[in-house]
Amino acid sequence: MIDPARYKLLLHGLVDRPMSFSLDDLRRFPSVSRVHFLECSGNGRAGYRDPKPELTPQTIDGLTSNGEWTGVSLSVLLREVGVRESGQWLLAEGGDAARLSRSIPLAKALDDAMVAYAFNGEPLRPANGYPARLFLPGWEANTCIKWLRRIEVIDQPNMSRDETSKYTDPLPNGTARQFSFAMDVKSTITHPTSPARIAERGWVPISGIAWSGRGRIARVDVSTDGGASWTEAELQGPVLPKAHTRFRLMWKWNGDAATLMSRAVDETGDVQPTLAVFRATRGRGTDFHFNHIRSWAVHPDGSVTYEARA
Repeated sequence: MIDPARYKLLLHGLVDRPMSFSLDDLRRFPSVSRVHFLECSGNGRAGYRDPKPELTPQTIDGLTSNGEWTGVSLSVLLREVGVRESGQWLLAEGGDAARLSRSIPLAKALDDAMVAYAFNGEPLRPANGYPARLFLPGWEANTCIKWLRRIEVIDQPNMSRDETSKYTDPLPNGTARQFSFAMDVKSTITHPTSPARIAERGWVPISGIAWSGRGRIARVDVSTDGGASWTEAELQGPVLPKAHTRFRLMWKWNGDAATLMSRAVDETGDVQPTLAVFRATRGRGTDFHFNHIRSWAVHPDGSVTYEARA
């Protein structure tokens, strides 16, 4: 673990005044606190690459969290060092053994990026990046560099190992999807799902969460007949930008087999795609941003299993 008394964050490169900031220095700046999700770019991989009936919402989409992040706006630190006109990107590097690094557009840094030192009202845990990490609301977790040690202002993407051999996505046409920063609109039903069992016929609450890296969730539709028809679900407030949003719909189960689905729409108009559309667009070899509609099969005995339904 990094000793907080010895921690320094270096800001340098295409700047007027290269500076380093201790943890105490960061805490002396005006702080910001906002609720956002954080999600691994590979979240959902198991449900797409290796679907099995016994998969649960946790084993499919559990690589995400939601909470209150506290830190200093990165724009404030960049004003302190004076970014030159030629500086259009940042190279953020971590203090881990691998020196994980990612190139970040300056526009994002000046928008809502922060150097975070607390989560849910307490200092970051060691495994979560203590003493400080980069946090980019709505973007892939791999860009939110933990144990942040330096930020270099540069004039173009660094094209480092972590953004060339990793975190690029092969597409069916032979090209690759790169710098796909924002997490796509997504939802998943969390109840009833595997391994739960519906005890008896009658009213059943269908509930889940939805989120988008591009803003607020505008609507979530739920289907109980495999996508043949859809009903708008109720969103639980407050509906915050780039944060998990809970949804709920009451469903009267008559004991027949059924297929449950949820489809989220965000404030930009982006719609969660079907599995068939996702597969045709991204191919079977894709490895990141699995935001296709999830399906859950309800059986007459009340058991529920995961179903890769196109």
